[in-house]
Amino acid sequence: VERGFAETRERFSRIDAMVNNAGITLDAPLAQMSDEEWDGVLDVSLRGAFLCSKAGARQMVRRRDGHIINISSFGACSGPRGQGNYAAAKAGVIGLTQSLAKELGSRNIRVNAIFPGVMPTNMTAQFTAERLDEFARANALGRINSVEEVARFIVFLAGTQNISGQVFQLDSRIAPWT
Repeated sequence: VERGFAETRERFSRIDAMVNNAGITLDAPLAQMSDEEWDGVLDVSLRGAFLCSKAGARQMVRRRDGHIINISSFGACSGPRGQGNYAAAKAGVIGLTQSLAKELGSRNIRVNAIFPGVMPTNMTAQFTAERLDEFARANALGRINSVEEVARFIVFLAGTQNISGQVFQLDSRIAPWT
């Protein structure tokens, strides 16, 4: 991680914004979930966000400017069955986001999280057409997001100077807290 950030800084001279987008699923009911499955998901999704945020923030603090955008998941608040590890990791990403927003805000570093929603990715490539239709039906707009729609929002958010500590739900699912 440190080497990657050093190489990026060397090549581009600075880091204006970064996106912590790593995540995996290793689904299993609690009784069958191994310690390795639990640790694997938390290592990639939560520890990865921590390590990358730490390395990126170090460079942003020097410039007193930057934006960290963490990818979380609707699963953080809905707790899908058989995804205790994933839900815990993505809820942890929200906690990390809000804590870092408070910690780094005085240095003009914004930290936000997004729930991108289901979209065509390697992670969803294994979903059946029926499962994708279920996700689409759960959305007020009756469809899932495209990768391009999520990317446009990330570019928009990275360009803001006044938004930090927020969690943005990008699909049109009705959140459980409304």
